[in-house]
Amino acid sequence: MREVSIGGGHGLLRRLAKAVGAVGGGLALAASFPPLGWWVSAIVGLALLAWVQADPLTGAAGGFGYGLLFGLAFYLPLLPWIGALVGPLPWVALAVVCALFPAAFAVPAVLLRGVTGWPLWWAAWWVAIEWLKSVFPFGGFPWGVVGFSQADGPLAVVARLGGVALVSFTTALLGFCVAALALLVRRSMRTDLKGAVAVPVVCLALITIATAAMGFMVRASTVNGGPSVTVAVVQGNVPRLGLDFNAQRRAVLDNHVRQTLRLADDIRSGRAPQPQFVIWPENSSDIDPLLNEDAGRQITRVARAVGAPVLVGAVVARPEWSPSTPVSSNSVIVWDPVSGPGQRHDKKIVQPFGEYLPWRGFFRHFSDYADRAGYFTAGDGSGIVQAGGVPVGVTTCWEVIFDRAAREAVLNGAQMLAVPSNNATFNEQMSRQQLAFAKIRAIEHGRSVVVAGTTGISAVITPQGRVVADTGFFEPAYLVNRIPLQANVTPATRWAAQVQRALIAIAAATLIVTLLGRVLSPPSPTGDVAGSADRHVNGWVWQPTRRA
Repeated sequence: MREVSIGGGHGLLRRLAKAVGAVGGGLALAASFPPLGWWVSAIVGLALLAWVQADPLTGAAGGFGYGLLFGLAFYLPLLPWIGALVGPLPWVALAVVCALFPAAFAVPAVLLRGVTGWPLWWAAWWVAIEWLKSVFPFGGFPWGVVGFSQADGPLAVVARLGGVALVSFTTALLGFCVAALALLVRRSMRTDLKGAVAVPVVCLALITIATAAMGFMVRASTVNGGPSVTVAVVQGNVPRLGLDFNAQRRAVLDNHVRQTLRLADDIRSGRAPQPQFVIWPENSSDIDPLLNEDAGRQITRVARAVGAPVLVGAVVARPEWSPSTPVSSNSVIVWDPVSGPGQRHDKKIVQPFGEYLPWRGFFRHFSDYADRAGYFTAGDGSGIVQAGGVPVGVTTCWEVIFDRAAREAVLNGAQMLAVPSNNATFNEQMSRQQLAFAKIRAIEHGRSVVVAGTTGISAVITPQGRVVADTGFFEPAYLVNRIPLQANVTPATRWAAQVQRALIAIAAATLIVTLLGRVLSPPSPTGDVAGSADRHVNGWVWQPTRRA
């Protein structure tokens, strides 16, 4: 890692301290996600990253290296559920690819660290880098977006105003401001700090005020006496976890039939209220019920027994299906007790390397698991289905992590959100992380969210992001709850995409202006190629040094 040379063992110790800080920051950020869910550690982790990158002796190459260490320390403990079933190589490979994005963040961070108000511009660049990771490569991988780590913290309410991107921005700004103040205190005897302290202090004050105001608004958004609906969630479970869940498809369907019949018995005996509709998870029927008459009869049987439509997560063959290329849709079908299959949502965002394999001929050379990837194709549509007279927005499993899926459903009229998921190929850690995503979506769009998982964790979430009922992991169960319906559109639903674009534009504009300023400004008379910006970081005066 190329840095400014300060000579001797002191330079080596300084590099070692920064490497430790980068690794510690990544681990702290990982701890903010489930299963630990220590939301405040995201602020600590980003503050440690800022401490490393704000050092004027860290060059762009060194910053990239420290950012890579930070990323590896973050993503390796965040994503072990991938390696649990497919081996360590895909897990490590994905972690390395994801780690390149925090490493890329170091380049604008180093260039902007001498600019007044750098915590603001850094936070905007953090959002820009998260956006890039959410769209590239192969459609992106938003897992690990910092905003999702705040599902149980006070900053989550910001999602109601500007979506997940604004939560990420606020969290990153808070961490960077903490680092700025800590560094300024350490240098307080060397320079006048009034101007340097102003920006982070004002930012911290604004975050505190805005979070308190948004928290009050979110809590007050419950409409007492408004429309509501009773919904049932069935978690049938699978015989065993693993990639061979498709080989268990009849047993999985039977499990969901059995659990729904138990619900029907409890309704008749008065132990459970009558739901307006029932939600089954993704892959609850991997036997195509539109083609397999027996599967269709079983679903009709339980719909009639429970006296309500059932939203069935089913694998549906596409017209171009063939034995060698079994092209399918991952669908949610509204199965009426009288008329049978009706409206359906075909999953619009399918998961690469799981539901389909890009560059199949290339990747099969690296892993035997490549040929086990599916042949699912993306659907289209409004993202909503009508169930029991209620417009239900559907974000199937992987879709919930992409901002556009829930947003499009709500803008098209969804009054609640359903997240049918198949966690049989993963573990409880992954399921709890996905539950955190659903909590943020509830706050963001002001909608009740119902999560239905084959193995869990199934849950009912209020528009304030609070879980009011949930199941255990890897157990058969059902939930029946009355939830509020909402028709209003939150500021985030309407404007979050524009907020994200504005933050990205601010990041790019700040970097362009800074670079133009350095090109047009006269060279430093001392010959210091680092320039004055690296010698005056928020008022921190440094002696001229030359890059090694």
